[in-house]
Amino acid sequence: MESFSHRHVPARRLKRIDTIPPPERLTLEVITMSLRPSLTRVVGCTMLTASLVGFSPVSADDWGTIKGKFKFGGTAPAVAELKADKDIEVCGKQKLLSEELTIGPDGGVANVVVFVRDKDVKIHPDLAAAKKDAVILDNKDCRFTPHVAFVQTGQPFTIRNSDTVGHNSNVSTIKNPPFNGLIPAGGDSTVTFTSEEAIPAQVACNIHPWMKGWVVVRPNPYAAVSAADGTFEIKNVPAGEVELQMWHEKAGYVGEISVKGKAEKTAKGRKKIKVAAGDTDLGEMVLDANLFKK
Repeated sequence: MESFSHRHVPARRLKRIDTIPPPERLTLEVITMSLRPSLTRVVGCTMLTASLVGFSPVSADDWGTIKGKFKFGGTAPAVAELKADKDIEVCGKQKLLSEELTIGPDGGVANVVVFVRDKDVKIHPDLAAAKKDAVILDNKDCRFTPHVAFVQTGQPFTIRNSDTVGHNSNVSTIKNPPFNGLIPAGGDSTVTFTSEEAIPAQVACNIHPWMKGWVVVRPNPYAAVSAADGTFEIKNVPAGEVELQMWHEKAGYVGEISVKGKAEKTAKGRKKIKVAAGDTDLGEMVLDANLFKK
């Protein structure tokens, strides 16, 4: 039996390795034709092809959505009506209500802030691309809309005035230079925060003192503010363990939640969870009425 070392290999079956073009000229077709099954396995060829063309797919299994609902534990208190005593010809036409504790018909608690507290968390490419889009805080009907806004560091934050009277928007940040600009009717002003804020910063209008709002400034896109029905979603979070932090303007850090009748202490509003691929549903989290009596 002839050994491999003495076997004659026809010249036409050999391909010089130096005929492969430089990396900048590589295409999927060239790589596929150059790497014959006799040189490597099909799996190896696929991996090398992906590496050479710089393709790094994001697997859906690597990301998940955190969702849940905050519900008020008890009878909802009456909502206070606010008195407009400036620019009455405009602001006096609006029915202004306190938004410091907003509870929906089914007991959902609005404006609870939830964010991922971890540092240097991996960011999904789709969310990274959306960072260039401005977040809008509007002075509309003599109130701030939304009541609680969320913006990332480095993301444009535009304060708009849709009213027919002037407003000033006093943003009381701690780690960023405070902003207190006069916004004329129909005007706007854009600021960009360079540092995260440990807690939401209050936004006020010194011209119309009943106007109050908040802005959450975080270093990544993983934050949410509960909607009118108490629900929230944080999409495309990297799978694995993360630490959430929960805050509400009247309760401060949410120190306790109750899920399915079982109370759970959440010191400084912190809660560690494991994010699975797909949905991670935290369920209905009941907030005791005493949390809001501070």
